[in-house]
Amino acid sequence: MSIAELYTAIQKEIRRVIFGQEQAVDLALAALFSSGHVLVEGVPGTAKTLLVRTIAAALNMQYRRVQMTPDLLPNDITGSSIYREDTHTFEFRKGPAFTNLLLADELNRASARTQSALLEAMQELTVTYDGVAHVLPQPFIVFATQNPVEQEGTYPLPLAQLDRFMFKVLMGYPEPKDEERVLKEHHATGTLATPATLSVQAVVEPAQVLEARQTIRETFVRDEVIGYVRRLTQATREHDSLAVGASPRAGLLLLLAAKSLARFAGRDFVTPDDVKTAFFPAMRHRVVLSASAQLEGAATDDILSSVLDAIEVPR
Repeated sequence: MSIAELYTAIQKEIRRVIFGQEQAVDLALAALFSSGHVLVEGVPGTAKTLLVRTIAAALNMQYRRVQMTPDLLPNDITGSSIYREDTHTFEFRKGPAFTNLLLADELNRASARTQSALLEAMQELTVTYDGVAHVLPQPFIVFATQNPVEQEGTYPLPLAQLDRFMFKVLMGYPEPKDEERVLKEHHATGTLATPATLSVQAVVEPAQVLEARQTIRETFVRDEVIGYVRRLTQATREHDSLAVGASPRAGLLLLLAAKSLARFAGRDFVTPDDVKTAFFPAMRHRVVLSASAQLEGAATDDILSSVLDAIEVPR
């Protein structure tokens, strides 16, 4: 199957459960096929957790969920050693990080120490304990959620950790027609609606995801598009309303995300429109507003929109 066919098959299963969140679905799948991680922000009840569970079910991937709380310790995620009486030795017991798809629910409720436990896993795809590196299963992707409204008992995510996420996806309320469909389709099951009860089938195997990732890396990108990405990232560093602009890593991940979107559309080359589609979710968590922009109540996406408008699009 081509990547476009894999994408269509997964989308068909997701649409059995998730209504009106097409952009979030596309970006989540783009990150999955690009070896990226996703930070999902939205108020409670907008199907953030259900989306991740449905993706895992449609891809026949091992799924683990960790509820992030202030008292959670790093070992609760990565694992710890236990002493075995029969052998008189310590044995490493793997934590929930050893899975294909890890959901860190309400990430900003965990302490900075626990948040940092995910950094090595997300970047190096390993967990180091007592000086021994343990390799995580492949594919491995982290979906983290956070609530933008309730701030009591939360810890701000450091910029170094935010930079590990390929996308920051905003999940808002569905459109009226989509919300009516949610009510119509799910009122009988209510809060018990799950991928299993809604008959989501596994249509893609993990090995196919790994093969697709290699194909995506080989997607052609002409020099003009590379120059376009470079000018966009540079413009964020020079904008008066931004104290911190996008890093070279941000440009690389933006380009990789554009490759995924190109393959979803059945193309083996990237267009500037692919870059534009991925620009906001790839950049909004990596730039920092200046003090004056914060005082004026400026929105990060509005600043990024002005950057996008100011840079000439290659033909």
